Amino acid sequence: MRTIIQRVSHASVTINGHCKSAIKTGQLILVGIEEEDGKEDIEWLCKKIINLRIFDDENGVMNKSVLDIDGEILVISQFTLHASTRKGNRPSYIKAARPETAIPLYEEFCKQLSNALGKEIGTGEFGADMKVELLNNGPVTICIDSKIKE
Repeated sequence: MRTIIQRVSHASVTINGHCKSAIKTGQLILVGIEEEDGKEDIEWLCKKIINLRIFDDENGVMNKSVLDIDGEILVISQFTLHASTRKGNRPSYIKAARPETAIPLYEEFCKQLSNALGKEIGTGEFGADMKVELLNNGPVTICIDSKIKE
């Protein structure tokens, strides 16, 4: 699984002109799922993300997690995170998981993040044409791939 985590002041996702989810201070997480991904990837990523210290403490140092600040999370599925641009100019998405594999993993990822956060998280809709709006705070943007744990 590959994620892009953005520290945000607010974020929202709109589908067909309707706001599906919106958050205030917290994390906007874009997640891409590969065919080889499984529950161990979800568990590792959720633990890493929930404890990631990217929020400022009282001294202005990034030393607090989303849990520490009682922040919110919005998760958006994004298969394009697994785009391969090695050949030509048209990205290939061959590494991205097919919906029958990706949807259950996406749903489990969201469930585990919600449980770890101790409250509901916002989500998009898998496979939908989504409009994502955010105010990146910092900017702070972190890439985490469960296949690269070093």
